Amino acid sequence: MSVLKVTKDNYFDVKNSDKTVLLDFYADWCGPCRMVGPIVDEIAEENPDILVGKVNVDEQQELASAFGVMSIPTLVVLRNGEVVTKSMGAKPKAQIMAMLES
Repeated sequence: MSVLKVTKDNYFDVKNSDKTVLLDFYADWCGPCRMVGPIVDEIAEENPDILVGKVNVDEQQELASAFGVMSIPTLVVLRNGEVVTKSMGAKPKAQIMAMLES
């Protein structure tokens, strides 16, 4: 499954997904975000049971604020519309997968 660009307009549908949701809060100018981006893309392709979305913090400041994003990249896992885990900074694939399994 491909990565979904998440905006305030489609966030309600993302939040209410039946699937586990991984949100990647990023910015195009952020070096660590560019390191995590391909890993997030790979997770999306390999795990069709997970809804993977990317939130550009420069374009979606309201969403970033709602999630208390203070630094990027920030990864958030949602289940049933609730935040299960949240992590700041670049992470290897194994750690991101562990977040999704917790």
